[in-house]
Amino acid sequence: MDVMGDKATLFETGRFVQPSSREDTDTPDETGEIADEAAEELRQRLAAEAGDVEAMSVLGAMLLRRGDLDGAEPHLRAATAAGDRAAANNLGVLLHQRGYADEAAGWWRIAAVAGSAAAAHALGRHHRERGDEPAAEYWLRQAAEQGHTLGAYALADLLEHRGDAGAEKWMRVAAERGHREAAYRLARALDRKAAREAEGDNGVQVLDEVEQWYRQAAARGHRRAALHLGTILEKRGELKEAGRWYLTSAKDGEPRAACALGFLLRDAGDTENAAVWWLRAAQDGDGNAANALGALHAERGETQTAERWYRAAMDAGDVNGAYNLGLLCAEQGRTAPAEQWYRRAAYAGHREAANALAILLLRAGDEKGAEPWFSKAAEAGSVDAAFNLGILHAGRGEERAALRWYERAAAAGHTEAALQVGMARLRDGDEQEAERHLRCAAGGGSAEAAYRLATVLDARRPPEPAHELGEPVHRRSECEEWYERAASQGHRRAQVRVGMLAAARGDVAEAARWYREAAEAGSRNGAFNLGLLLAREGSEPEAAVWWTRAADAGHGRAALRLALVYARRGELAEGQRWADRAVALGPASVAERAARLRDALRQELSA
Repeated sequence: MDVMGDKATLFETGRFVQPSSREDTDTPDETGEIADEAAEELRQRLAAEAGDVEAMSVLGAMLLRRGDLDGAEPHLRAATAAGDRAAANNLGVLLHQRGYADEAAGWWRIAAVAGSAAAAHALGRHHRERGDEPAAEYWLRQAAEQGHTLGAYALADLLEHRGDAGAEKWMRVAAERGHREAAYRLARALDRKAAREAEGDNGVQVLDEVEQWYRQAAARGHRRAALHLGTILEKRGELKEAGRWYLTSAKDGEPRAACALGFLLRDAGDTENAAVWWLRAAQDGDGNAANALGALHAERGETQTAERWYRAAMDAGDVNGAYNLGLLCAEQGRTAPAEQWYRRAAYAGHREAANALAILLLRAGDEKGAEPWFSKAAEAGSVDAAFNLGILHAGRGEERAALRWYERAAAAGHTEAALQVGMARLRDGDEQEAERHLRCAAGGGSAEAAYRLATVLDARRPPEPAHELGEPVHRRSECEEWYERAASQGHRRAQVRVGMLAAARGDVAEAARWYREAAEAGSRNGAFNLGLLLAREGSEPEAAVWWTRAADAGHGRAALRLALVYARRGELAEGQRWADRAVALGPASVAERAARLRDALRQELSA
C-alpha cells in the first residue's frame, strides 16, 4: 500500500479526494498561490464553523494534504457524519495513515457503497494487501467501471498476477487515461506477444502499437519505457532519436540506458563520451557497462584497469566478466588463471567460455577433458563448439560423428562447417546437397568453398558454342564468377584457373596477372603456367626463372622444360641435372620423356 504520509502519493493513489465542486487552478506565482490557499482555507474554515458540510469536507482535505492530521480529523468526521462520501474516503486515508487500517477500511466501504470510485479503489487495495483477492477484485472492478484510472490499473495488476486474460483490457483502459506505468506494462505485454507472432502482418501491427505505448509512457517520464523505445529505434536505424531517449532515460538514473548510450557513442567513434556513460552505468551496478569499460582499457593496453572492470562486472552478476578475464589472461599467456576464469564462467552456463576452456585443454593435450566441454557448449548453442567437435571426431577418423556436428554448425550459419559438409557430400556423390552447402559457405566468404563450387559448376558446363565463322563466342559463366571470387580472396588454385580461362580467350595480360599472383603466393602451377606464357611471348630467360621456382617446389613438367632449355643452350650437364629431377618428380608421362632426354644428354656428354 502507498505510504499515506506522502502528500504527493495521496493524490497519485486516488485515496485523497477533494469534493468535485473544487477545481484545481494554476498560478504563476508560488507566493501568490500560498496566499490564495491561506485565504481559501480561512474561507472554508468560516463556512465549516457555520455548519457548511461541503466546507468541512474541503477544509479537512486541505489539512490532511498539509499533514495536519489532528486538525483534519474532526472536520472529516463531522462531514462524514453528515453523509459526505469524499470526507468518508479521506477519513479512511487519515486513519490508514495513523495505522488504523481496519477502521480505515470501514470508512472506505461506506464511501464506496455511496458511489466513491476512489474509496472503492482504496478498499480494493486494502483487501489485496490482506490476501483477500476475491474482495479486492470486486472493489477494484467497481472503481475501474466508474472510470477511476488507478482502479483500472490496480485491477489489471491483480488479473495479470493471476494470469487472467482480462488484464490487458484494463491495463489498456488505464493507459488510455494517461497512467504511465500502465502504458509501460501494456507495451511490455504486447512486446512479448509480438515476439510470439513475429511472422506475418499481425506481428508488425502489434510492434507498431508497442512503440506507441512506450512513447506515451516515456513522454510521461517513465525511464524504462524510454530505454525500450530507444532500443526499438536503434534496431530500426533511427540512431539520433534513439540516442535522445537513451539520454533521457540515463539522466533519470536508468543504468541500462546509460550503457546503451555508451555503445551508441562508441559506434559513432566517440569513445571518450562512451566511457563517461559506461562509467556512470557501471557505478550503478551494470555489469555490461563494466565489461565494456574493461574491453576499452584492454584495447588501450591498460590490462590492470581492464581486469579491475571485468572483476566489477563479475561482482555485478555478469558472467561475461569471468569469460573476459579468461580471455585477458590467455592473451597474456597466463594459462592457469585463464583456465580458472573460463571454468568459472563455463560452470555458470557461459557457452563460449566452455568452448574456450575446451580449446585450452585440447592445446594442452587433454583431449579427454576437452570433449565434454565442447559438448556442453555445443548443446547450449555454441556454433563454434559444434564445429570444433566435428574437427575432434574427424581427427579420430570418426567421419559420421564429425559430419553430424558439421551439419549442426552449418545449419546455424558456420561457414567452415558448411564447407566441410559440402566436401563430405561431394565424396558421397551427392552433388546437389554438396552444391547447396558450398553455396552457403562461399556466400559466407570461404574462398575454398567458392573454388570447389566453381569446379562443380565447371564440370557441368557445356562446350563453348562456335561462331558461324569458326571463332569461339565467350559468355561469362557462373563458374567463372566463383573462380574469380575465390581468386580475388587469394585462393591460389582459383587464380591459376582464372589465368587459364583468360589465356583460353586470348587475354594474355589478364592471364599473366593471375598466374603471377598465384606464383608469388607459392603456387608451382602458377609459376609453371606463367613460364609457358612468357616463353610463348618470346621471354624464355624470364620463363626459366619461373620454371626454376616451380621445379624447386616439385613440379616435374617445369623440371623437364628446364632440361630442354639448357639442352638447347648447349649446357648439357645442367640439362642432364634437370632431366634427372624431372624423372624423380614425374608424373609417369613426364618421367618417361625426361628419361629419354637424360639418356640422350648422357650419351652426348660421354661421346
